[in-house]
Amino acid sequence: MEGTGQHSYAPFRAADFSAALEWWRDAGVDLDFADSPTRWLAPPADSAAPPAGPAAGMAHYSAPPQEPATPLRTAIGGDPAHWPHDLAAFRDWWLAEPSLDDGQVRTRVAPRGPAGAELMIVVPQPEADDRETLLSGPEGRLLGAMLSAMGVAPEAAYLATALPRHTPLADWPALAAGGLGRVLAHHVGLVAPRRLIVLGSNILPLFGHDPAQTTKPSSFFYHEDRSIPLLGGREPAALLVRPAWKAGFWQRWLEFSGQSAS
Repeated sequence: MEGTGQHSYAPFRAADFSAALEWWRDAGVDLDFADSPTRWLAPPADSAAPPAGPAAGMAHYSAPPQEPATPLRTAIGGDPAHWPHDLAAFRDWWLAEPSLDDGQVRTRVAPRGPAGAELMIVVPQPEADDRETLLSGPEGRLLGAMLSAMGVAPEAAYLATALPRHTPLADWPALAAGGLGRVLAHHVGLVAPRRLIVLGSNILPLFGHDPAQTTKPSSFFYHEDRSIPLLGGREPAALLVRPAWKAGFWQRWLEFSGQSAS
């Protein structure tokens, strides 16, 4: 009433409530949020009280078991006690052992060369187009030219890879942690080469070699009772695109092999 200081309001009707909701929808607001959590699975208020103790006040339901954040992975190669002990059997195992590559066996390529090779060369992985023959593309041709210049007959060299198939963006730290270095050491032990060349900064640590020391003329790879002279260098793909790196590697090879630059 006017002049009394009092106000009268019409009752809030269902139509008014509907109009208010419609106004908020037109404004783009169709959800309501609250800071306090709602226990949707809590028992009704009139149900029996939960037992006292640490579980009091908690909803009575069983949560599904939580999966570990990172699934446990089988060691690369499995149990070393079951690894092959001759080179022919190792090649078959290399193509078929699931744990070498998380179960992937398609497009794997076997190493090639003789036991007791004059020189063993290990590179990160097969080339993208390799199928029946390892390193059948430009990287293989580069290695073939290197062997010719080194005076090593193709049949006297052993070519191998750290991975059984072409694997772009391989997780090398995880592979190292999974035991790939042990498999490579076993492989080298079966070949028993006179000299060892490891090309690739990602795989040098698998041989216990510091990749920062790739310019060092020589080192050694120790396995069981054997000591094999080792020369490290950049991967073949890098040598193909940087002739200066090829020249630097060649100079280190001359020092490594005891030959003169002349």
